[in-house]
Amino acid sequence: MSHKVRVWDLPTRIFHWALVVCVLALVTTGQVGGAAMDWHFRFGYAVLSLLLFRICWGLAGGRWSRFSSFLYAPSTLLRYLRGQGGPELSTGHNPLGAGSVFALLFFLLAQVATGLISDDEIATSGPLTSLVSSALVSQATFYHHSIGKLLLIVLVGLHVGAILFYLWRKRENLVRPMLLGDKEVDQPLPSSRDDALSRLLAAVLYAICVGLVLLMLKLAPGSF
Repeated sequence: MSHKVRVWDLPTRIFHWALVVCVLALVTTGQVGGAAMDWHFRFGYAVLSLLLFRICWGLAGGRWSRFSSFLYAPSTLLRYLRGQGGPELSTGHNPLGAGSVFALLFFLLAQVATGLISDDEIATSGPLTSLVSSALVSQATFYHHSIGKLLLIVLVGLHVGAILFYLWRKRENLVRPMLLGDKEVDQPLPSSRDDALSRLLAAVLYAICVGLVLLMLKLAPGSF
């Protein structure tokens, strides 16, 4: 008998797909360059607000969106790789997927942070470049344009590859729950809270995150 579990609450799903759109827009505007760089920065600020929100939601969000639900010990990862462990390990982020999520969040934050203090020495510089040394600006620019970009391409490729692997080999559609929120599992498990009050909390938290980013830009000497 299967049981329907609300795995991904609405704020988590909106965050996920908004982040996908913003990252694609960042890649596109970064490749185009020129006047598109204004939009590159705007999408970067949007990503920063989304990442700040996800950190908050990882503490206050639904059951399966909280970091505590997919912060696994190395022994749990080994058990999962051996095919052991209960269904709770594969309901939300499994131990392998959890590592991918944390890596993406970390390197996206690093990419945004270095973008804020990067300078292409032609026409575009981050709003915080005047607050740090020229040596740090140079290092951040190199990381942002070379290392960080490649790392994110690899991580996104692995993420998409894992989704296709689960769909092809395990006949498990990981995209559907991220669209609709629910997942069919073999035994009853707790659902993520996803009611009007939790959604209101998410909206307030995101508004605060947006406000913090806007405040940073207002105070930054080199902001647009």
